[in-house]
Amino acid sequence: MNKEDTLLQKRLIELSRTAYIRGIVTFSDFLNLNELNILHTTPKHQFQSPYETYGGYGLSERQMVAFLPDALYAFSKKYPIRILEIRPLNRRFCDELTHRDYLGALMNLGIERCKLGDIMVNGPQALLFVREEMADYIMENLTRIRHTSVSVSISNDFPEDYEPKYEEFKGTVASVRLDTVLSLAFPISRSKLTAYIEGGKVFVNGKLVTSNGYRLKEGDIISVRKLGRIVYDGVLSETKKGRYLTVVRKYI
Repeated sequence: MNKEDTLLQKRLIELSRTAYIRGIVTFSDFLNLNELNILHTTPKHQFQSPYETYGGYGLSERQMVAFLPDALYAFSKKYPIRILEIRPLNRRFCDELTHRDYLGALMNLGIERCKLGDIMVNGPQALLFVREEMADYIMENLTRIRHTSVSVSISNDFPEDYEPKYEEFKGTVASVRLDTVLSLAFPISRSKLTAYIEGGKVFVNGKLVTSNGYRLKEGDIISVRKLGRIVYDGVLSETKKGRYLTVVRKYI
């Protein structure tokens, strides 16, 4: 690990220690995939308390860690997360804004990336997951993105069981390996997929996986940097030739 990774690991261990000693729930900032991998690969005995992760909805990529005082603690799952809705003031004359546009405008306000969770762009508007202490600041100061004037408000009707839009892909594979399942959802050459996996750009349930032959389990969430996320929904049947009819969901 580099110096930044080591500092993050120490900070997470300290949050765990604080939760145990003081008998309270402690929270990290939002962690990206690499940082979540550091969490998941740190030996469990180094943490003095159990933990859970969450980012505002079930399939969130950027997530906070909640360290609990003990395994029997009745955690209400109330994370310090606010969901903000960003809308153009005039939809007829708004720019076609991308994830990068929203993130750039927020960073220009001096907000650290770790205070921001996922940004979900849906047509001319977006939902933004943020640490609760940043919500008022963003609502007061985010007034323009590129050439588009926007309004920001708290979203109170976001469903807890929300699932992003997805495409479903079915196909047969010789074995339920990481590389073969990824090839169902991402129409690129096997050599390019191998380069993504071996290059440290593929995460399964928040853990870095660099083996092409990694065996997937039903329900695994796979994130591929620059390509997207899929959920492996398992094997539907086996063909007469011994291949497996497999289904995956690719999130749009």
